[in-house]
Amino acid sequence: MATVGNFENAASFAAINKTPLRTTVESAFYGNNVKFVKDLKEAYKLAKASPGTVELTGMPIYKPESIGLPSASNVLLFNDGAVFGRCAAARRILGQAGINTAELCTVIREAMHNARNRTFYTADAVVGLEEDFMVKAHIMLPEGYENNLLSWMLNFQYSNSEYERLYKKSRKYENDGDIFVYADPYWSHPDFPLGLACFSPEENVAAVLGMRYFGELKKGTLTLAWGIAARNGYASCHGGLKRYKTKDGKKFVLAVFGLSGSGKSTITHAKHNGKYEIKVLHDDAFVINVQDKYSIALEPAYFDKMQDYPIGCPDNKYLLTLQNCGVTKDEHGKLVCVSEDIRNGNGRAVKSRLWTPNRVDRIDEPLNAIAWLMKDPTLPPVVKITGSALASVMGSTLATKRTTAERLAPGVDPNALVIESYANPFRTYPLSMDYSRFKQLFDDGVDCYIINTGFFGDKKIPKEVTLDILEKIVENKSEWKAFGNLPNISYLPIEGFEPNFEDQSYKEQLKARMLDRVKFVETRKTEKNGADVLPDDALNALKEIISAM
Repeated sequence: MATVGNFENAASFAAINKTPLRTTVESAFYGNNVKFVKDLKEAYKLAKASPGTVELTGMPIYKPESIGLPSASNVLLFNDGAVFGRCAAARRILGQAGINTAELCTVIREAMHNARNRTFYTADAVVGLEEDFMVKAHIMLPEGYENNLLSWMLNFQYSNSEYERLYKKSRKYENDGDIFVYADPYWSHPDFPLGLACFSPEENVAAVLGMRYFGELKKGTLTLAWGIAARNGYASCHGGLKRYKTKDGKKFVLAVFGLSGSGKSTITHAKHNGKYEIKVLHDDAFVINVQDKYSIALEPAYFDKMQDYPIGCPDNKYLLTLQNCGVTKDEHGKLVCVSEDIRNGNGRAVKSRLWTPNRVDRIDEPLNAIAWLMKDPTLPPVVKITGSALASVMGSTLATKRTTAERLAPGVDPNALVIESYANPFRTYPLSMDYSRFKQLFDDGVDCYIINTGFFGDKKIPKEVTLDILEKIVENKSEWKAFGNLPNISYLPIEGFEPNFEDQSYKEQLKARMLDRVKFVETRKTEKNGADVLPDDALNALKEIISAM
């Protein structure tokens, strides 16, 4: 089996348990106040009966039996209160500078003790959908949050006979234990007003306290799975991957990396008016084996925003659960979802894999191209990067804007341009590991592009322009021009979006953004006690750009 679930001896136990947190969390799963939920039918029944759940009688689930749900199931909606996004400020990573493991473990033990009089539920799932990467995950949630339990089981692959058979044959990772995630949204503590999401990455364990939003559980589980992947030779990817096949039989594999709201789902699922035969791996989470070059999806379902899916949208046929959306009655008196972020920002849904008829769980063809999706107003709609060091460091300094998927700490400007390395705010291992993995892919011939999905100057870049760019790249019909006098960067001329290097103000803004990237790389030497320091070639590649300005 992939991860270690049962320990044969003290040595194997000690190899997995490095702090008190893992055994603290796992022990809670075996209390006599804990009930195991064996399948989706039971989870659906519990969620439907949970106080506050809305059964959307006008939104039946499409082919529920094929997923493991009861026949005649309807979409279930559950709404949170003031909070409807993730909160990075609540995250604590054991082993990082300034983190007191003993104190946090004490807080978590007390939280579990105080919760012992409440009923909890546990369930199992598999993260990774193909035998070369499958890890076992377990979750624990209190009564009252059955909808989050159901969404977690739907988002990942709940344990059934088929996947248990595959899991038993899967590649074994002897130095990694199963993932355990303990969650108690009812918890509160004056020292943690935003909640507490405590991770011990090498132990594959997390405690998520005082946080209701389902995305904390999804990304918390993925955080640990990505860590396992990184430690075992994979590039861990927060993005989308698809394979195009042109009419003349040419295949082209593209991976796009961006934060929520960057357009990665739109690009991943774009059908291009039927011009290509397309296979989709996933739009949010996958891993790439950098040696053998195959890619594996981590989740069967999709956790997507609802802002672009109004009442009556055909895509809503594939919804499974909904979070933080409104409700109204249709002309037949049945309940349907009010989406488009009318109730609040970041309305969400778990969507069935059936939404993508061309879905696959593994792609063996190696990548042709990686696109970093940025929202940097100094960049035209697309630039091409040559040189593996520059290509990888541009991913490590991916510039973008915050989205409504995030709950920000007081005083944080939601409109500021920020850097989020490889579009993955959930990384719990050294940044240099990501840098070296992606650099190896570029060394081995993968092309690198930066696609601006925001504004160029004050002019919005339409998604139609972005999709046309992708078609030119896939069909090798792009004619690149030098990006001023900057080395290793070229751009694709697009009417209305051409950079003007005669404009001194533009040149100064472009230089400022490049200097932001230099500063970011330089500060990795001191932040987190240097845990995220990058190799010298990363900084040198950026300085070469600056020296040419």
